[in-house]
Amino acid sequence: MTLLAAAYVPTTVQWSPKVAIVMIICNIIAIAFGKYTMQNTSAGPALPSSEFFGGMGLPALLGTTSLGHLIGVGAILGLASIGAL
Repeated sequence: MTLLAAAYVPTTVQWSPKVAIVMIICNIIAIAFGKYTMQNTSAGPALPSSEFFGGMGLPALLGTTSLGHLIGVGAILGLASIGAL
């Protein structure tokens, strides 16, 4: 049974600078999207360099980067499946 299930597991792409660039771009897009769509981005504890992130607090940054990683995983798997990575 385990051999049958292993036959359907897709191969994942190995880490490379291209993969890192895709993940960084996805996180930047998610941070920008969150900055302009969240109502209260400065709630919670402030970041040490909050002016770099436009006054975002820690919860807003963690939420947007979590979303960025989810988008990044999808983008990396999609680009790998079409052979772009």
